[in-house]
Order: sequence, then structure tokens, then C-alpha cells
Amino acid sequence: MRIIGGRLKGKLFDIPEGFKSRPTTDFAKEALFDILDNEYEWEGLKVLDLFGGTGSISYEFLSRGAGHVWTVEMNPGNTAFISKTAKRLGIARDISVIHSNVFDFLGICREKFDLVFADPPYALEGLESIPEKVLSRGIIHPGGYFILEHGAEHDFSAHPLFKKEKVYGRVHFTFFEVPAE
Repeated sequence: MRIIGGRLKGKLFDIPEGFKSRPTTDFAKEALFDILDNEYEWEGLKVLDLFGGTGSISYEFLSRGAGHVWTVEMNPGNTAFISKTAKRLGIARDISVIHSNVFDFLGICREKFDLVFADPPYALEGLESIPEKVLSRGIIHPGGYFILEHGAEHDFSAHPLFKKEKVYGRVHFTFFEVPAE
């Protein structure tokens, strides 16, 4: 895999054979960050990456100048991989890798973020409840986004905080916006 933008653009990291994760494709990742590059000033942003997987999305946020990224991942092998790769990329001090079930973490999180991204397994039972579980916690600053990556079988357009949905092949990104005060 490679980092597609920012100061770490072009840096590669290899995913070990048998790695239990479905990384976001470079095509979809590039499209997502093209959107975000036009809507956010990255410098100093606080970002939460739920279902961290390979850490690829977290590395992209940091490469573009986010101040700090919290990555939550339940699989201990994945959390070790994310930490090791962050160290190799020279961004370990800017990322907090949290080994936890995302839903348990949301129940105890007291931090507030400018942007929250979630890429759960597409077949996760209860995926449709994730927006409410994230948005009801009050962890996103007013005007901030929650972005959910998911497959075509889910439609969140009726959600009161729905902003837009973008589709790139089989990858869907739904954006929810917390109202500005």
C-alpha cells in the first residue's frame, strides 16, 4: 500500500500476508481526500479513525497535516501493525493507537474531534446503527464531519444529519455534518 498525498506521499508499507482487514482502495481513498482537501484546513485537526484496520486512513490524515489522530482497532495484530508502521513512517508521536472494541471506546471517549471516520467491515451486524452511536456521543465539534465507509446495501440519506454520499466503485462514503453553533 502507499500513502497518496501530503508530506508522506509515495511512502509504501506492506501488509503482511493473512492480514485481517479490507483496506480502502487507493482510488476511493484519493477521491475521499480530494473532497476533504477542499473542505478542511488540515493543520492541527483532531481526527478519530474508527475500525483502524491497516492504519492507511490515519496515515493519510497525518500526512496532510492533522495535529493528532486517534485510531481505534480491536484486532491486536492490527494495532501492533499500525503502531509499527507509524513508527517507521516517523509519525508515531502524532497517533494514538487504541486497542479496543469501537463501541466500548465510544462509551468512554471524552475527547472532541474535528472529524471522525469509520470503515467497519461491510458485513458488520448493526452497521446501520453506527451513525447514531457516533453522532449521539457529542464527540464531534460543531461543523465537523462524521464519514462512514460502507457498501451499497445501506442508505443513510434519511438521517437528519446526512450531508452527502459519494460512490467510488463499490465503496460508498456517507458524510454527516454536526450543525454549527
